[in-house]
Amino acid sequence: MKLPSLFRTAQPMRFDIKPRFYDPVKEEIEQRTARIKKELQLEGKLPYEEGYDPLNDSFRGSAIRGAFTQGSPIKGKSSSPLSSTGFLRLLIFLVLMMLVFGYVYLGPDAVYYMLYFAAGILLVSLIVKLKGKLKQ
Repeated sequence: MKLPSLFRTAQPMRFDIKPRFYDPVKEEIEQRTARIKKELQLEGKLPYEEGYDPLNDSFRGSAIRGAFTQGSPIKGKSSSPLSSTGFLRLLIFLVLMMLVFGYVYLGPDAVYYMLYFAAGILLVSLIVKLKGKLKQ
């Protein structure tokens, strides 16, 4: 009988292999259809696929060449310096440093001054956001 435990015990790994089959007839049919399609496109009976360059007998550009830059959300994203994480870290660091130095030089009153200042900035930003939503 197995005793209950808080931790998982290691179990043996399962081996699962999916067999792949080679079908020479299917491969020959695919090669023939590709060759016939190419001949029909050269004769003008079939339109070329989008991005196909008949002079070089290849597709224009590579699928991998710009895959990491063109579709990335970072490149297309317009970021302002105020919304970046680096700026947020700098702001938090400066506030903490001001709290520490204020507490050393002014005593506990500096913490209250900073809290009042932060509450004032929060109220002003909320008013500006609400005013912008009311205009729309």
